[in-house]
Amino acid sequence: MADGVIRQGVSRRRFLKSAAATAFVQSALGSGQDASRRMKMRKIRAYVGTYTGAVGAASNGEGIYSFEVNESTGELISRKLAAKTPDPSWIAIHPSKKYLYAVNEVSDYNGNSGSVSAFAIDKASGDLSALNVVSSEGAGPCYLSIDASGSFAFVANYGGGTIAVLPIRDDGSLGAATDVHRDSEHLGRTQAVDAPTGSYAVSGHDAPHAHMIAPDPQSKFVLETDLGQDRIYTYRLDRGTGKLGSADRATFASLPSGDGPRHFVFHPNGHWLYAIQEEASNIVLFSYDAANGSLAPRQTISALPRGFSGTSFASEILVSPDGRFLYAANRLHDSIADFSIGADGTLRPIGETSTMGDYPGQCRIDPSGNFLYACNRRSDSITCFRIRRDTGLLAFTGQYTAVGSPASITFVG
Repeated sequence: MADGVIRQGVSRRRFLKSAAATAFVQSALGSGQDASRRMKMRKIRAYVGTYTGAVGAASNGEGIYSFEVNESTGELISRKLAAKTPDPSWIAIHPSKKYLYAVNEVSDYNGNSGSVSAFAIDKASGDLSALNVVSSEGAGPCYLSIDASGSFAFVANYGGGTIAVLPIRDDGSLGAATDVHRDSEHLGRTQAVDAPTGSYAVSGHDAPHAHMIAPDPQSKFVLETDLGQDRIYTYRLDRGTGKLGSADRATFASLPSGDGPRHFVFHPNGHWLYAIQEEASNIVLFSYDAANGSLAPRQTISALPRGFSGTSFASEILVSPDGRFLYAANRLHDSIADFSIGADGTLRPIGETSTMGDYPGQCRIDPSGNFLYACNRRSDSITCFRIRRDTGLLAFTGQYTAVGSPASITFVG
């Protein structure tokens, strides 16, 4: 009798253990299947801003296009004209992923200004619905960024030499500017001090030209490049009022005369900033003091191959999500320079890749970190490159996406 009870108890315990193990395995499998299903259901969309206007004038787009992204190959598919709007040359996504904002790089809105358009994003279809349009407070807006909280949009007006802060309302629409700053005086020389031998790269030193504006990683300070003044300004952001710093604008970093600072990018650690100069075609590494917003230069390196002579205009600068590599785009030379980032932030050239197109403007890395896309304005195409995560080098995927005069690309997913 006792032996029978023991055998029965052991059998029951084995059964319970077996059932628990089976349930665990089924749960794990179900969880994995659910994760796989979620991955398959997740859609990454790309939005492309273009220059619009007469066909053949490097302004062949019609507005903002949307695409679905094949995460395995990087291919852009299911092209759709999501919104017709004039010259949406730079676009940005709200942190909530519910709204998209685009500059309209024109100079005839309400007289002599450009504008900024706000759109709601339909999550299911990716379609854009217009919310409103407001003045950018200057001619020819060319850059737009959003703070991390989604409370403010910052716009740089190249033609007007102004920057503006636009409040974002709860419904995603934009309010009138809470602050406007106009750059004045102190112009750099016509040709860059650090230009390559034989360069005829001349642009933008006839007047102040605000080219980029973006908050730092903490959204405590806002930085602006002025190409015509060869300066990078830093403003303290008052989040309560939407005002920027002091009017005397005492905080700035100077670049060599004529070099033309265009864009910058922060390293993921928040302590290093890399600025690319349009006319000098070089990159400057700055140490960034997050406490006071100051910049200290540490390294200058060319974005062009060693020994290059002639004319090229640098356009874009990117850091890989893991912070190990930096990419810089060159127009006319039509290339992307690849750099490794050292433990101290300094750059070392590791290669260069043809953009397989003409006059690349903005480039962007997709959310997976596996692909880099180049907007080739003059060849009406976006080209896709696979990023080798171990070396940082780029490999052309063979994919050309036809888009009239592509200016910028961004992702939602």
